[in-house]
Amino acid sequence: MEPSPPRGRGPRVVVISPPFVSHAQPLSVLAGALARTGADVLFASGPDFEGFAQRADVAFVPLTVTRNANTGVARSTRQAVGERDRLDEFLDSTRRGAVSALLTQCRHRGLDMLPDPEGTLARIRVLDARLAPDWYLVDQLSYPVTLALHCLGLRYASFCPGHPTYVPASEEGLFGVPYAWPEAVRPTDDGLKELRQAARAVDAAFTRRFAEVARRHAPAVRPPGRAFALASPHAVLFNYPDFPWLPGRPENGTAFVYGGHCVPAHESGSGKEWEDVLRRLKETRRRVVLMALGTFLSARDDVLALLVQGLRSHVPDAAAIVAAGDRAAALSHLAGPDVHIDDSVPQRRLLGKVDAIVHHGGNNSFTEALASGTPALVLPFSSDQFSIAHDAERAGIARCVDPSRLDGRTAGSALRRLLDETPPGLRQWSHRVGQRGPDWMASRLMGVMS
Repeated sequence: MEPSPPRGRGPRVVVISPPFVSHAQPLSVLAGALARTGADVLFASGPDFEGFAQRADVAFVPLTVTRNANTGVARSTRQAVGERDRLDEFLDSTRRGAVSALLTQCRHRGLDMLPDPEGTLARIRVLDARLAPDWYLVDQLSYPVTLALHCLGLRYASFCPGHPTYVPASEEGLFGVPYAWPEAVRPTDDGLKELRQAARAVDAAFTRRFAEVARRHAPAVRPPGRAFALASPHAVLFNYPDFPWLPGRPENGTAFVYGGHCVPAHESGSGKEWEDVLRRLKETRRRVVLMALGTFLSARDDVLALLVQGLRSHVPDAAAIVAAGDRAAALSHLAGPDVHIDDSVPQRRLLGKVDAIVHHGGNNSFTEALASGTPALVLPFSSDQFSIAHDAERAGIARCVDPSRLDGRTAGSALRRLLDETPPGLRQWSHRVGQRGPDWMASRLMGVMS
């Protein structure tokens, strides 16, 4: 869809997403919500992501901001040279536990967190001259884009796609170090010390790199300061519930908006194929569990196999739908009248129709399950998943087990308890986040932009 002239008096907003499904999905939903409030919205991302703009009914602008990508199944996406090896290294590290995975991510982050800042700056400058937007909405993890907008002095709002601590609220908070841990995952003191040292070194190096780019290209602009904390001075939107124990935010004039979730009011397409799958499974079993570990971690077919085995042995009246990514063929021997295995599943469409979900603690899965009121078992592997699992436990809306120590018995017992005992806080928090969402966030953001 080609960019259209500005409509009415609403601001023209360019929404910039990195080329990752888990980022483009919520941002495109929010882009559609902004358009419904009267903004003239353009969705900018990699060429493979035009469909997200079409589903949101907004214009699309091709924009490349990183060499990495994930179009739905990470291992099946065409990657830059060396990226497949790093993905395999990361997946292998998750088998050794939380600290191993986080240290691997920290090392990778130090290598490619700010790729081609000059090129990104040039592309944003050209885009701004061509489209003349009033505002930008940028993914917080698109650091080169945020730095470019800062250097060019352009007005933007920040969208945080993960746990709110992705925008550090204090000097003590370190990107890549969970602010709290779930009960099932307790790293050693030595492991935590090593992780904090590594994260602090990356934080300092990244901040120096930001400062160098800003001095070279925008010497008259206010220095960007701490790189991981650089965000809009106008508005920061969190795709997350407003749990009262989250780290506080400074009262500095910035609007911090906790939107709860980015689930659209209606899903596109008929969904008949998956209605047939659900009907077939429920003909033989009383309950259905969705098992989906995200676009990267679906490659952990060993964990998916243990979950299926545990469900069959401990909850014989339950069936499973398994999203197995490029490991679907490897798990095909587990398929049967009670187990449906596919490379990908329409997760949002199935939530609310299944009896429970097992997920990895990714923010989209967490907030989508919560918004639908679906009980969840969280298996955190990496990133902000440990912080999310902690919050889910503390709020009483999900249960958690450590995937690096999982066996069939543990999996089966956890699934049986989840299906038999609804987490006590689920109804309250599902109702609360249901009162917010993308339209609520868009209206708050329009208040800032106006």
